[in-house]
Amino acid sequence: MVKSILRCAGASHPGRVRGNNEDAYWMDPERGIFLVVDGIGGHNAGEKAAAIAVERVRARLERPTGSPEQRLREAIALANNEILREASTNADWKGMACVLTLALLENGSAVIGHVGDSRLYLIRDGAIRKVTHDHSPVGEREDAGELKERDAMRHPRRNEVFRDVGSEPHSPDDPEFIEIQTAPFDSASALLLCSDGLSDQVTTPEILAAVQRHAGDPDAAVGELIGKANAAGGKDNVTVLIAEGERFTAPAATPSRGSVRTPLIGAALFVAGLLVAAAAGYFTRGMWVPAPVVIAPRVITVNGSIAAAMLAAKPGDTVEVPPGEYREQVQLKDGVTLRARSPRDATLRAAPLGTGPAVSAEGIKGARLSGFRILADAQLPIPTGILLHDSQVEIDDVEIKGAGVGVEIRGAGSPMLRANSIRECAAEGILILAPATPWISHNFLQGNKGANIAVREGAKPVLLENQEVRK
Repeated sequence: MVKSILRCAGASHPGRVRGNNEDAYWMDPERGIFLVVDGIGGHNAGEKAAAIAVERVRARLERPTGSPEQRLREAIALANNEILREASTNADWKGMACVLTLALLENGSAVIGHVGDSRLYLIRDGAIRKVTHDHSPVGEREDAGELKERDAMRHPRRNEVFRDVGSEPHSPDDPEFIEIQTAPFDSASALLLCSDGLSDQVTTPEILAAVQRHAGDPDAAVGELIGKANAAGGKDNVTVLIAEGERFTAPAATPSRGSVRTPLIGAALFVAGLLVAAAAGYFTRGMWVPAPVVIAPRVITVNGSIAAAMLAAKPGDTVEVPPGEYREQVQLKDGVTLRARSPRDATLRAAPLGTGPAVSAEGIKGARLSGFRILADAQLPIPTGILLHDSQVEIDDVEIKGAGVGVEIRGAGSPMLRANSIRECAAEGILILAPATPWISHNFLQGNKGANIAVREGAKPVLLENQEVRK
């Protein structure tokens, strides 16, 4: 077993908003072990979960038996099951959990075990690469290129995760639990592990610049990055670990061609450039275009008709619906969020003389529907609660009851259905037709007369932790 010679540093800070710190970390450079943990839970339960994770991971990895992957899987599973056991002993700890990223450096590689939305970056030759994947709805869209980094950082659902350590029992080899990655690591490389308190506040280019600026002094890089996270708002606890190989340095600056010119030549060219620019500006002044006007996203409150508010909405806007019953068919719109002001207090009923779905999306991207009830009965039937065709949209916290089909997904889109309740439909609760590839997670389906979830014609959904009750 060959170990790298490392320079390393780590620190954690509660941030500027939180009164306590639910992050934790552990470094053992002699064994090449680096761990960042972000706790989840109220009444200080997040701190407890993080402390248990550090203790159990450390205890397992200090016994160097088994392959690196096997050791990481066993360490994380031990932490998971101990957190779950401890939570059962104290009402204040109920529901506690954590997310974590764990790296083991040996034999020229970094073997990484990861659950949740903390992160590990590899830095080498002036470039940075995010090795881990965020197990969250927003993180997945960012990883897939559907959201730009800054948009993902500002997303209201940024803190939601699909996977955690401690909320349910797991064995080391359970599918959809521990992500294992392997990345090359040599003496010219650096690793950075962090909680989302950094990645939600500081962009990837800023992270790269800080690490390179302080190459050879990881303590200074860690301090600068924590300072940047707090300067950006410090909305969360922030933890940063950096491990550098002994030859890790900032890339050499490439001299610009202008730097080798004599001052006289450079000044002459500068003046000539100004004259040419001034002349061009004079003769093309009729072509000048004013600076673009930036229109900030708005919240539009429905006053009578949802359709009228949606017609006025533009990408980035939110249409908010007050409590009440609405008898109209709703069409989602690119980039627009349609949400109930209070979850489940805005109800969609069958439209007068309507025969179509209560909600539809046709070729729509970046839309979201949240918090509604869609109710049908014998007097006011609805053939389809929600129809999604060739669309990339999010549907969450929606209750559908008594429709013909609860949700029908067709076409080439990959919509996301999460945390919805679909009950007592006359046919399927969720019907998925090829070539759709939706993400269907954490939904409750009960008493639908057809299948609760029907997959036909070779569709390929991702189904995760949905609860199905036949009666």
